[in-house]
Amino acid sequence: MINNCYTRSAAYYETDQMGIVHHTNHIRYYEEARVDFMHKIGCDVKELEQNGIYIPNIDAYAKYKKPIKFSDKFYVEVRLAQFNGTKMHYEYTVRLCENDEIASTGYTTHCFVDDDFKPFNLKKKFPVYYNRLAESVT
Repeated sequence: MINNCYTRSAAYYETDQMGIVHHTNHIRYYEEARVDFMHKIGCDVKELEQNGIYIPNIDAYAKYKKPIKFSDKFYVEVRLAQFNGTKMHYEYTVRLCENDEIASTGYTTHCFVDDDFKPFNLKKKFPVYYNRLAESVT
């Protein structure tokens, strides 16, 4: 089973005047976790791009529950919730390591496009990547 958690600490530059991680960084954490997850299942994003597969974000959402402060250690649980070969939908939960409290929840949705940003079905053009993603849906 693939470890679907991504762990890191909040950097000083990610905080705002109130001393907490700026809300926009949660979306970045989701992306870091998704890229890490994809690497673990054999769909490395850099490798995909070298093969002419790009995965733009077409939707993103975050709900903030508890602030993350400078140097707080946290982890992101990532789950590939939906995948049909043309789009994939990830869900995330960010938790503070100290007490396991939820800092945020959210999701992102992505599609597959070629070098010309024309959408395509991964199953038809790249069945190996399609199968790796399809097997990772939970």
